[in-house]
Amino acid sequence: MQTKQLSKDKLTLWYYTKGDPANPALVFLHPAFGDHTCFHHQIEPFAANYHVLALDMLGHGQSQVQRGDVTIEQTADLLAEILRLEGHNSAHIVGVSLGALIGQHFAYRFPEMAKTVTVVGGYSIFGDTSAITRAQSGEMVKWLFLMLFSMERFRRYVVASTNVVEAERQVFYRAAQKFTRRSFRVMPGMQKVLDKTERTLPQPLLIAVGEHELPVIFQNAHAWRAGQPKAELYVVPAAGHCANMDNPQAFNRVLSQFLEKYR
Repeated sequence: MQTKQLSKDKLTLWYYTKGDPANPALVFLHPAFGDHTCFHHQIEPFAANYHVLALDMLGHGQSQVQRGDVTIEQTADLLAEILRLEGHNSAHIVGVSLGALIGQHFAYRFPEMAKTVTVVGGYSIFGDTSAITRAQSGEMVKWLFLMLFSMERFRRYVVASTNVVEAERQVFYRAAQKFTRRSFRVMPGMQKVLDKTERTLPQPLLIAVGEHELPVIFQNAHAWRAGQPKAELYVVPAAGHCANMDNPQAFNRVLSQFLEKYR
């Protein structure tokens, strides 16, 4: 896997590539507090047929920021530039949790550059998301409380609510070590990608949700599927929020089948 950087306007976004650049591009966007290693079960298998690009989104992994005006949604614009630098006019986008929001934001801003969108443990950025926002606000209060007193306790709490497989919790924990108090400055950008207007993405959409996902996300996934053209829904058995990590065999099989339809 090659390690690369895009430096622009006094910030640096790190990304990682594997596979033949002549193949279709496949982009992986990780969950909040993680990094590209959250796709350690996907990068190698999919690099056989795709040019894989896995990002450390702004404020995460190696892509730390020093400026206070840099927020997470700017990752979408940098991704568009990275794809052009790598010689791609379009890509399949796969995002988990926060990465799923950024992935949709990218697909909406650059519709011609997104072939398909896959959402794992996420929800639509369009329309009324108040029920999910209320559920998340309680979690955010816990995060802030834990963060103020102990980043170690914060990371352990996040890990426990993200994966159900212990080995994958350890992978996520190592990734979360790079997320610091300073990293939180990028997170207000989450609100900038949400749009209360009722819209649908024009791209084919795969919605993947873990069997042990939070009820509000699980219920939303079914409602989203019903109202979204070109959408498929798959419940990943024996998996939690990061279903791609907890049950990679099932997830990789379904993702591969979905991508092949639009290759």
